[in-house]
Amino acid sequence: MTDIKTASTNFANKQALAEECPEAYASNILGGQWTLVICSWLLEGKLRFSELKKRLPNITERMLSLQLRKLEDNKMISRTVYPEVPPRVEYELTTIGYELKPIIKALEDWGSRHKATMEEA
Repeated sequence: MTDIKTASTNFANKQALAEECPEAYASNILGGQWTLVICSWLLEGKLRFSELKKRLPNITERMLSLQLRKLEDNKMISRTVYPEVPPRVEYELTTIGYELKPIIKALEDWGSRHKATMEEA
């Protein structure tokens, strides 16, 4: 049975563009409402699931789990499970994840400038 998502023309076009364009490839990995926000918080250091949830009160637990899994699959974060009772799980940026720091800062600066411009209009 073919996965509908991977069989769609839109998905094929997105994949082809990502193969040809590094910017599109990066955008596919970082796209989504929560990805950059999660990475921004993890720039400060390791966090547990509950700590991330407190910092992102509008995200559902399911969505946070999905986003963390996506980031882990893309090698942006690592997940460490400690053999304790109750189990402790911490998330942290990988080396490639930490490379986002200047990009996130640039986006923050640009976002502040753009927001101010929009408020002036």
